[in-house]
Amino acid sequence: MVRRVRPAAALVAGLALTGGLLTAGVPAATADGRAGTEVQETAAAAPAYTWDNVQIRGGGFVPSVVFNRSEPDLVYARTDIGGAYRWNEPAQEWVPLLDHVDWDDWGYSGVASLATDPVDPDRVYAAVGSYTNDWDPDNGAILRSADRGETWETTPLPFKVGGNMPGRGMGERLVVDPNDNDILYFGAPSGEGLWRSTDAGVTWSEVTSFPNPGDYAPDPADTTGYQSDPIGVVWVTFDPGSGSAGSPTPTLYAGVADLEESVYRSTDAGATWQPVPGQPTGFLPHKGVLDEETGSLYIATSDDAGPYAGTDGEVWRLDTATGAWTDISPVAAGSDRYFGFSGLSVDRQNPGTLMVSAYSSWWPDTQFFRSTDGGATWTRAWEFTSYPNQSKRYTIDISEVPWLDLNAQPQPPETTPKLGWMTEGLEIDPFDSDRMLYGTGATLYGTDELTNWDRDETLTIRPVVDGLEETAVQDLASPPSGAELLSGLADVAGFRHTDVESVPSDQFPVFGTTTSLDFAELNPNTVVRVGNHVSESTAPTVGFSTDGGANWFQGTAPSGAHGGTVAAAADASGFVWSPEGTGVHYTVGYGNSWTASQGIPAGARVEADRVDPDVFYGFAAGTFYVSTDGGATFTASAASGLPDESTYFATVPGRAGHVWLAGAAGGLWRSTDSGATFTRVGDIEPDNIGFGRAASGAAYLTLYSSGVVDGVRGIYRSTDAGASWVRINDDEHQWAWTGASITGDPKTFGRVYISTNGRGVIYGDTDEADEGGEPEDPEDPEDPEDPEDPEDPEEPSDAACSVAYRVTGSWQGGFQGEVTLTNTGDTALSAWELTWDFPAGQQISQMWNGSFTQSGAGVTVTPAAWNSTLSPGSSATVGFLASWTGSNTAPTAFEVDGSPCGTP
Repeated sequence: MVRRVRPAAALVAGLALTGGLLTAGVPAATADGRAGTEVQETAAAAPAYTWDNVQIRGGGFVPSVVFNRSEPDLVYARTDIGGAYRWNEPAQEWVPLLDHVDWDDWGYSGVASLATDPVDPDRVYAAVGSYTNDWDPDNGAILRSADRGETWETTPLPFKVGGNMPGRGMGERLVVDPNDNDILYFGAPSGEGLWRSTDAGVTWSEVTSFPNPGDYAPDPADTTGYQSDPIGVVWVTFDPGSGSAGSPTPTLYAGVADLEESVYRSTDAGATWQPVPGQPTGFLPHKGVLDEETGSLYIATSDDAGPYAGTDGEVWRLDTATGAWTDISPVAAGSDRYFGFSGLSVDRQNPGTLMVSAYSSWWPDTQFFRSTDGGATWTRAWEFTSYPNQSKRYTIDISEVPWLDLNAQPQPPETTPKLGWMTEGLEIDPFDSDRMLYGTGATLYGTDELTNWDRDETLTIRPVVDGLEETAVQDLASPPSGAELLSGLADVAGFRHTDVESVPSDQFPVFGTTTSLDFAELNPNTVVRVGNHVSESTAPTVGFSTDGGANWFQGTAPSGAHGGTVAAAADASGFVWSPEGTGVHYTVGYGNSWTASQGIPAGARVEADRVDPDVFYGFAAGTFYVSTDGGATFTASAASGLPDESTYFATVPGRAGHVWLAGAAGGLWRSTDSGATFTRVGDIEPDNIGFGRAASGAAYLTLYSSGVVDGVRGIYRSTDAGASWVRINDDEHQWAWTGASITGDPKTFGRVYISTNGRGVIYGDTDEADEGGEPEDPEDPEDPEDPEDPEDPEEPSDAACSVAYRVTGSWQGGFQGEVTLTNTGDTALSAWELTWDFPAGQQISQMWNGSFTQSGAGVTVTPAAWNSTLSPGSSATVGFLASWTGSNTAPTAFEVDGSPCGTP
């Protein structure tokens, strides 16, 4: 999947390299690739954090899988925007290898090729760089590791590398000589030719004798440079038997993106090259694989560079001993061949057995072909019986990643889940003929029953993707009740996580990319999301949920509206949408009709006040806008000096009129009067801003930001309303670009959710001994003083429970509170029921971590499933929102299961 999600700041950070090809050697890197900028100490001690992925599993294109040829179970996978991974066989999971990539080198998360050393399995190499056009301002690099990717060293290249460009499923471009493993070759894009290293990847120089740089481009007229950049040299294959250990392999082959002469051979260790005589023409060679036992070089071709398009192609076999070429295409030319071929692999345990994919067959599904006689005859993964019925050699079990059905309701002959699409990376384990892995546009599939195919027995295909997370995150929200996290993602829509350690059953429906989502702060079961379609569709790109994101229904949309940002009124009474394609609009209800907002420019970012349902905010080009009539009209604030380029701001739960604006190099700005005035806060250059549960004793919610403090980039936290910041990540956990969104968790102090552009949603937890809290904000001039609480009565001597009640935030007419029940007895409290009477007419409107009923002054609370049993000494805290008039006197007596509880 093409994700053109890229850091805005990075687009203007540098100029593209100009000039001709460089033939001089590239110097070795001077520092470890993980070192990055020297870290400066911050004033406060950094808390200890543990980091993991919110479980989605997959979500993006896996162009290839690479098995080591000398060590079983040593397997790597590369992704187009999400780095590289190594398989951990005992744990049955993938280990991310490039989380150290920093903001400045974000393009290194795109992996164009990967090579594992067949002589020294500890060595692994990666060719990195995301784009060859100006979307990525930096050149590519070769990363090298002597410890299987635990640490890396970097050699910058004098040209760009395109891990997320057309042709990224071709390859492998980067290879290690199996006889002399100090020699590596790299096939470059952009007309840069073939490059070689003779010192294990430390330095590189162009192979000037190589005659063809591969000038084919999918669309030479494309002015963006994405489709018009030459694809280049796409694979190199050695013939190990032509040489001996310790000396460079004499015979090797290379494939280039050229429709006439695409396969070249050298018989003198790369000193000279010639096109292989008699080769097929008219197609691009996606793969070139040598079956060393039979001496057959197999070529899979297509009329397009892929990984999406391709309407024709062929498969050929070269007898390297005689020079004879044979067309062994599984499908003859004609109406039945509407796709190109790729995903080529041979069975190293059974010479003459090979597989190839119809990578660009989208309808009704992709197709795999298998031959056990060198391509003389083929069988298919599926075939039609009586149309539209199919006979399949496989079943697909997606129980571990159930969202892979993509909410599809296909019409036959299409089925769900699909066997795949963009299936360019297919590999048979060189040590196990039953094991096959292949990448798709959304996951990595595999089987351990491959030879069932040859016995006409059914094989089972499953996702093999635990640990591999490759989504581009657009927006995040953590509501005070219901789901732990709501995520808006590119291509795969987004998810509702009730448990971040579990894979959700479904993705969000209808449109594939969510650009923005929001929930109503005082009614968080109401959620709205907006976005874009990945494929052609006319369905509205706005959806609503009234059960916290579990189920959705479509609204209508203003003409031409899609994407952009959206905000929900605090009480869910209305919504404001600032889409692409038209100006800002508002609606009352659930988007049955929209009306253009007045006084605010198109493209402004919009947010809602988290307390006052009539108030919405907007920001564009250095000007802040305020609406007090539900988004119908906006007025420009008189606040001046705000950063011109900032587009990210956020509003504070429980704090009417509190707005924080993240201005990157322009700093962090705060308003407590609904944007009438702003004050710059702290010493941080923030990309974004988010809020989480306050620390115990703190006067404000915890702030989180991706940004720069004292010249050091990182993920930062503030527990003193932005006055000071402490970095909570480290150089091993940087995840390239983290600028889209960030949020804390309102229920758990210290937890933070971080967006990435290719590594999914990262979350961090701290083991700090701090239960958190949400005390009132003393700076809010509208917060009324709470009257003094009456003296607590003496705790009954036989009380088996204790209850602590406190107000954690207050505003005119409303407040937020929490009640903590502690089991002080000797036996467990199961399915407990907590009751109290409010003394001043307070009325609860919402509760989390439990359920409530209220009749008059009387309140009854029952637990959630996870806190329904309290062992002796343990506690449960329920939070709530409520209204008050006149006074807000605290209750003084509580009972559990009809028995009085003490109060501390």
